[in-house]
Amino acid sequence: MREILPELGRWYAAREPFGLATVVAVSRSAPRDPGAAMAVGPDDEVLGSVSGGCVEGAVFELARDVVASGEARLETFGYSDEDAFAVGLTCGGEITVLVRPVTPEADPTFGAVARSVAAREPVTVATVIDGPAARGATLAVWPETVVGTLGTTGLDVAVTADARGELALGATGLRHYGPRGERREDSVTVFLHSFAPPPRMLVFGAIDYAAAVARIGDFLGYRVTVCDARPVFATPKRFPAGVEVVVDWPHRYLAGTDTDERTVICVLTHDPKFDVPLLEEALRRPAAYIGAMGSRRTHDDRMRRLLESDLDKDELARLRSPIGLDLGARTPEEVAVSVAAEIVALRWSGTGMPLTGVAGAIHRARSG
Repeated sequence: MREILPELGRWYAAREPFGLATVVAVSRSAPRDPGAAMAVGPDDEVLGSVSGGCVEGAVFELARDVVASGEARLETFGYSDEDAFAVGLTCGGEITVLVRPVTPEADPTFGAVARSVAAREPVTVATVIDGPAARGATLAVWPETVVGTLGTTGLDVAVTADARGELALGATGLRHYGPRGERREDSVTVFLHSFAPPPRMLVFGAIDYAAAVARIGDFLGYRVTVCDARPVFATPKRFPAGVEVVVDWPHRYLAGTDTDERTVICVLTHDPKFDVPLLEEALRRPAAYIGAMGSRRTHDDRMRRLLESDLDKDELARLRSPIGLDLGARTPEEVAVSVAAEIVALRWSGTGMPLTGVAGAIHRARSG
């Protein structure tokens, strides 16, 4: 979708109606991921792809039909492994595609979304795809702003909360609700399409705890990199598939790496020659979370060394050390849970206390 949005924005600004087909669900070896899109616009011009060419002909006709009728359509295209080759696929799979008409009247949010994506501003678009709600209705959710409606206030509120959670992770997928946003019902299906790159988790120190932290970081939707100066420890086979493993001095690697306000930095080396220069670099750059592992004794020694540097009080206050929440964790996996819990609590201004001892709303508005 992202690559065709500039041209779609021009069609929209010129009030040229177009049909927009978006992959909202896949199974098995489907050729494209959720969020892949194809549009049919003026003079039957086609942009994008939903399947790499296999079902584009059918989707083209659907897009023309929805523009003519003004009604969104939901279609599923499936293939078996046996007949996949005959239709141009190398293996079987299934895709579900929402095809909807886009005009300023049908979707008043589209222009603002296109501008935000062009400006690299994070935004999630929520679209009703099925159930007792207006199929194709959209709600655009920014960190501080919401535009549009899915039909009821309750549904808008529930979807907005989930959309911001998905946006924080750059995640895209389906959610289910009742007609008024009821969490225990699933009659309304909504597709949440987040336009934000996954945040990064940088794990320094390829020790046994690092694999567990990397695994839970990947589960939470982070793009995880593990870095260690020791090649005997920094080997891909010791870490989950999809985790980037880098052999380099931690502070040197971080100095050459971009971070932003969503980046998580976990320092697990607990060795002064690695973690002190690394933390001097980390505490001077943007990051959502900077945590360092170690005992109280290690922490005190580390702080003494950092105080001897030219870091100021506010920079030092950003350090979460010892890393994690007090869960009584012992194993690497339990420690990873405590680290993840602290990251989530910091992101959403949680207390880290049991909910049985906390009064008021469970899901509070995000701070900042």
